[in-house]
Formats: sequence, C-alpha cells, structure tokens
Amino acid sequence: MRNITKSLLVATSLATVAFAKPIVTPSGVITASKVGSINLASVSTSSSMWSGSKPTSIVLYPQTTIKLNDKKGNAVNSDAKAKMAQIQAVYSGSTIAFKLTWSDATNNTMAKNASDAYADGFATQIPVNYSDPKKLPYIGMGSDGRPVVVHIAKSIPAYFEPNGNKDVASQLATNMVNAFGEDLKKNRAAIAKLSKQYHKAFISEGFRSLTEIKDGSDKSGMSMTYDAKTKKWTAVIAQSLSASSGAVPVAFAIWDGSKYNRGGVKNLSSWTAVKLQGKSGGEALIAELTSKPKGDAKAGQVQVEAMCVSCHTTSATKVASSPYMAPGLKNIGGYTTSAYLAESIKDPSAVIVPGYNRNAHKNFKWYELDAKTGKRTSTMPPMMTDDKSINDAVAYLKTLKAEVEK
Repeated sequence: MRNITKSLLVATSLATVAFAKPIVTPSGVITASKVGSINLASVSTSSSMWSGSKPTSIVLYPQTTIKLNDKKGNAVNSDAKAKMAQIQAVYSGSTIAFKLTWSDATNNTMAKNASDAYADGFATQIPVNYSDPKKLPYIGMGSDGRPVVVHIAKSIPAYFEPNGNKDVASQLATNMVNAFGEDLKKNRAAIAKLSKQYHKAFISEGFRSLTEIKDGSDKSGMSMTYDAKTKKWTAVIAQSLSASSGAVPVAFAIWDGSKYNRGGVKNLSSWTAVKLQGKSGGEALIAELTSKPKGDAKAGQVQVEAMCVSCHTTSATKVASSPYMAPGLKNIGGYTTSAYLAESIKDPSAVIVPGYNRNAHKNFKWYELDAKTGKRTSTMPPMMTDDKSINDAVAYLKTLKAEVEK
C-alpha cells in the first residue's frame, strides 16, 4: 500500500495568496478556488486564503449500516437526523484544503478514564483512483481493489509524541528524571513541545483493512475550533493531492460525541465532486455525481419491499427479521451513489461492507470466506439483472434518507 499512498500524497512547498476568477459549476458541486499558498504546517480556520472561497452546503446522513451492541447508543441514535454542513475548498499546485462548519449543541472532548465518553470529530476521504466514476470505492473506508485515503481529527486532549511521529514507546515518565533539577524542567518542556492533537491519516481498502500511514508519505495538517456562542464547529484540513483531471471526488464525515458516535456510527456525506478552478477535465465525474436516478421510484419500492426487506431494514416500519441479517438501508440513499447501488444489486460481492461477525445470525452467514485467499463472497444473490428493474430499485433506494436537522 505504500506505493499507492505515495502516488496520491506528494509533499509540496508553496508561497503567496492569489485568487483566480470564479467559475460556474453544476448544483451540488464544490468549487475549489485557486490560491497561491497553502501552508500544511500552519493550516487554520482564520487564514486569509478562505476569503475568496464560496461556501457550499452539503448534507451528511446518519450511517446506519449496522446496529450497535450498545443499548444507550442505539436509543440515542434511533431517530438520528441528517446534518447540514458548509464546505469551502481551495487548492494550489498539488495541495488541496477544505474548511467545514457545522452546528453541534455540545462540545464533546474525549475524557480520560471514561469508557462511555466520545469525542466530536470530522474526516475527509479521497479515492486513490477515480478514473472510472462508476467504480468509486465504497463510501465507508473503501473497498477491495479500490483504496481510499482517510484523514481524521477529533477533539481529544493533546498527547505526547517523544519523536514527533506518533510513537509513545520511548516516552520518558517524569518519575524517571531528577525531580529537583533541570532534568524535570527539560522533560516537561519537551513534552509540551511535542504534544500533538489527534490527527491521523489512514489508507483503507475495505473491510478490516484500515491502516495508519506512518512512513512519512502523507503530508497534511488539520485543526478544529468550537464556538460556544454559535454552537458550531469549524474544522480545516490541508493535504497533498495528485489530481490528473479538473475534478476530484471527496466524502466528509462528522462525529457527535454526545450521541456516542464512534467508528462507523457517524454522519456521512456521499461522494461529492470538487471542481478545481481553472483546471480542465473532470466532466464525467461531475456528471455522474450530480445525475438524478433514471428509474421509477414507486415501481422500485414494490420490488425492494418484495425482494429485500426480509433481510434488509429499510425504515422504522420495514424492519428485517433480524438486525444481524444484512446491512441496514435506512439512510442508504443519502450517502451512496446511484452507480454503487446498481452495482450492489447486480453484483453483491463487489463490495462487502463492514458489519458483524459473519456468524452473528445462527441461520444466516453475512458472507462466505475463502480460507485460502481470504476473499469474501456475499451470501446475497444477484437480485435483478435487467436495467429497468435495477434503475427502478435504485430510484427508490435513493429516497431512503433521514430528514435534515433544523
């Protein structure tokens, strides 16, 4: 995976700010304004580079693929709403930066020695390869053969990094130094200097493959700021980007600690096209990510309810016989693309989403596992093969999404 990461993440040094003329992009597309300088080491929410960037509204939907083994968490999230966020984007050379603002009634910071305290946070996700807009990775941490790079920041107290590389193995405890002399002062000064906020980069290629990037190939910067008066978070990330065309697909995620959000329990956007101002290309990607479903949603509902709800939960009233049978589809229309849904219906084994132990349901394995290759094969058979039926089903599935929080 190292070579894959390096092909996407390339370090760059940049200088002064300069804005290009705005361009018109289709509805639902984020425009990344071209600027002269993005400093990865000091990226901030108050930087002047954001002044020429127009905010775009996106919706992030509750990810409801699985049911938590957590009574309180399930109760709090049983009727979770979608969240609106404002996104700004700028780029320069081979660096791109995003600024996210969203409402959150509480500032949740990870507390020490608390088993049920969770932090607010945010993340971005960009595919390594997006040359085929109809074969984008699964929105939740990529899929087999379709890796993504994920950056995550969370509101967690700064932690000590003795060598500046997220390695605490060689941490020197204060009781191991001279408590009456200069050694202790030097130790405390070193700890303060090397303490870092929680910001990590990962590469992922599907189920159980999330791997932290530690070889130095990832160059990025992130920060989060909470405004107690407006009850809003503002977060920024700047990262290196190897873009071969004028548009790139990006997905965003936010976690709400007050709702026990963690891991796969979060609000997630679909793939969103980001148009790089002044750069040609990317029209096919933009067209794919802004296209409307072609089918008849009413006809699709009849098909889905006849063929799918015995295993998949689609709403509060259409509940599967067991929450462990198959991934929940309650908000599937909010964070998936039409192409992904069509592929999943026609070729269920193309992507095996994260879920429970495959033997969680005593009479139904979520997937079969090849002992020699480790390859997973879905126990769901291809449900439809003709384009009309698939288009109708996709049109209905795209309607399955929560209301936006007011």
